[in-house]
Amino acid sequence: MRKFVYVLLALAIVLPAVLTGCSKGEALATELNINIGTEPPTLDVALQTDTTSGTVTEMLFLGLTDLTDETVETVPELATEWSVSDDNLVWTFKMRKDVYWVRWDPATQKAEKIRKVVAGDVVYGVKRMLNPATASDYAYVAYIIKGAEAFNTGETTDADTVGIQAIDDYTVEFTLTQPAGYFPTIAGMWVCRPVPQEAIDEFAEKWTEPGNIITNGPYCLDTWEHESKVVLVKNPYWYDAKEVAIQQLNMLIIPEESTALAMYENGELDLAAVPGDQMDRIEADPTLSQELSNFPTLCTYYWGFNTTKAPFDNVKVRQAFAYALDRQKLIDTVLKGAQTPATCFAPSGIFGSPATNAEFPAITYDPEKAKALLAEAGYPNGEGLPEVTLMYNTSEGHQKLAEFYQQNIKDVLGVEIKLVNQEWAVFLETVQEDAPQIYRMGWCLDYPDENNWVLEVFHPTKGQNYGKWSDAASAEFASIVEQAAAESDPDKRTELYFQAEQMLCVDNAVAIFAYFYASQGLTKPYVERTYTTQGVSHYNLWKVEAH
Repeated sequence: MRKFVYVLLALAIVLPAVLTGCSKGEALATELNINIGTEPPTLDVALQTDTTSGTVTEMLFLGLTDLTDETVETVPELATEWSVSDDNLVWTFKMRKDVYWVRWDPATQKAEKIRKVVAGDVVYGVKRMLNPATASDYAYVAYIIKGAEAFNTGETTDADTVGIQAIDDYTVEFTLTQPAGYFPTIAGMWVCRPVPQEAIDEFAEKWTEPGNIITNGPYCLDTWEHESKVVLVKNPYWYDAKEVAIQQLNMLIIPEESTALAMYENGELDLAAVPGDQMDRIEADPTLSQELSNFPTLCTYYWGFNTTKAPFDNVKVRQAFAYALDRQKLIDTVLKGAQTPATCFAPSGIFGSPATNAEFPAITYDPEKAKALLAEAGYPNGEGLPEVTLMYNTSEGHQKLAEFYQQNIKDVLGVEIKLVNQEWAVFLETVQEDAPQIYRMGWCLDYPDENNWVLEVFHPTKGQNYGKWSDAASAEFASIVEQAAAESDPDKRTELYFQAEQMLCVDNAVAIFAYFYASQGLTKPYVERTYTTQGVSHYNLWKVEAH
């Protein structure tokens, strides 16, 4: 899934708590403040690529389907049911008839019911996202829909050639280019969600601003103070509004983990991420240790190479820098959580991942091999190597990780790495347009299948491919992942993904895959919450007891 910013999941009660009636006589606080860590680059689901934006839009817009927090099972959301044709190419989704587009007026603090969400809204949302004029960086995820790639790349200008149509007001049909059992999950992704044409026609690029935006999820947008906070309020017209206990979500933008932790300990926050350098103290504290949670999530942290920039246009240099990383030491000394060293790109829990396959020839810490490879590349002991720059998005956590790797490379290879940081939105633009030699990135699942990882991130033409990997090896890699995507036999798909992961991670070392994520944070005992293995949570399911 998505580019993953190291988000600080910190919650606070910053306004006076108000009590509301609830079942079983339990008093609940009506506000919850979550710290999303950085400014969301966009609230337009067609343009969204990151989990910070997704943290907000997940509460504003419904998809045909959704993923459960802990098991990542695909379940109905806007759809009530779906079916597929005998040839596995035509998927039909029946939709709810009780979902409304709602506009919230921040001035009057009132919600206006606009109209019902219909199948035509799904069709409009998908075709708008695919329209080249929209410039959606994530459009490739829908290329499995017939005609989608041709329309998105400008091969045709006729949107009607895209294989999606509204059969009636509450039935939408997709025609695919090949069978894909995971398509119901793609159909529920943010880029395929319905959007309100009337708001977009009226306000153009300003349609996501408070007062302009029309949404259909459990919350509405009340406030967006850039670089400060986003405030969401409960949608009174949502079909399941009676089950939403929290009336208001105040999404704070606090980049510093240390600040968030201090606020938590001062009673100002209900949740806080735990920086690695504080983990020993937290675990030794009799109170805080009881509030600590630490569990794996389906995300991978990595440093990608721009394969067009020297010296990383040389595969042996890339391999040297990958073998030089002491992943376990990074976890033990910097992260200090339940993270595990990344042996490949996709973590265990993703179909087709070789993460737990003992036969997979993973790149692990091997300083002697790293030195030998660098020498074979023509740079013995780093001599003659061009200046190397590693860029990360501004964050205490990313900085500590980058500094660890900087020292690690100096110790093993004798190479100095220059560190540069940029704010998240600027950083995304940089890596998309012209990535530096090494760039920080992460990936969380959109759906639990290797196709979502190897094809959608590193495919030379259908993925993000920030590292501009484009040579004979990348063409072979592309052929393998495309073959795997079309293969119906799960054993054959697994074999193909093994080959693809080996080409990506080992043979070509297109990136340094560092570790598989784990969430480590503190939660006040009065917060009743879900725990997600994804990059976003369903806050509409949370409760906060009055305290």
